[in-house]
Amino acid sequence: MANDQNNSTVEQHQTHYRSGMTRRDSLKLMMALAASILLPAVLAGCDNAPSGTQDGGTDLAKATTEHWPELKLTPITATGYGKDPNLILPPESPWPLTLTQAQLTLVAVLSDILVPREGSVPSASEVHVPAVVDEWVSAPYERQQQDRLTILSALAWIDDEAQMRFGKSFVLLTQVQQKAIMDDIAFDTAETPAQFKRIAAAFSRFRSLVVAAFFCTPEGTKDIGYVGNVPIGGDYPGPSQEAYAHLDKVLADLGLTEYAYPIHSA
Repeated sequence: MANDQNNSTVEQHQTHYRSGMTRRDSLKLMMALAASILLPAVLAGCDNAPSGTQDGGTDLAKATTEHWPELKLTPITATGYGKDPNLILPPESPWPLTLTQAQLTLVAVLSDILVPREGSVPSASEVHVPAVVDEWVSAPYERQQQDRLTILSALAWIDDEAQMRFGKSFVLLTQVQQKAIMDDIAFDTAETPAQFKRIAAAFSRFRSLVVAAFFCTPEGTKDIGYVGNVPIGGDYPGPSQEAYAHLDKVLADLGLTEYAYPIHSA
């Protein structure tokens, strides 16, 4: 009975997801995400299987055969920022957001499977990652529009798979049912069944975007120990002798010794 009540509460929350982030803040995070090139160093270590609840007593439906949604998306016609954007104070609404409420809710649920709350570290939806994803797929730039088709196709596939296996949309499934689908598409490896190859590749792109967006937030950068630009107390000490030696070697290798510093004082 308690589990039924918990599931009901979760379902109600999931079907009414709303982001509390302003457009100005989501745009700033999207620009930080774009500048980060998806945080390749962080993403290299993010390929962990999504967490979920194990329940050996649950009779799960078997995976379906191969399928893929053929989406006909309305082209994005906004012009974007132009060649000289104001990155400090971006406009409030440079382009319309395009994710539907159902898509945004699904992004929120999937994001929290990928980046759940752990102790004092918030989940992806708690730091408004879905709003950043919405900005990303709505932006009128080539890179973002390529991701738009990939990510929206992945979202449609996941809901289609949930309906075919369990007769409900993904956000209304139990955690065990959700995990069953996630486990099938989590990775594109040699062992991945053929019917999941395409969705596994698309979901990998979605996962990369979610994780990178999370680590662009203040909470995410704090979680990985990033300090950022901080003032140095007192006089600037300058490069170390080791740094000077390294630079001298690089310049010598390039035939540019004449540009080396003539004096390296401690």
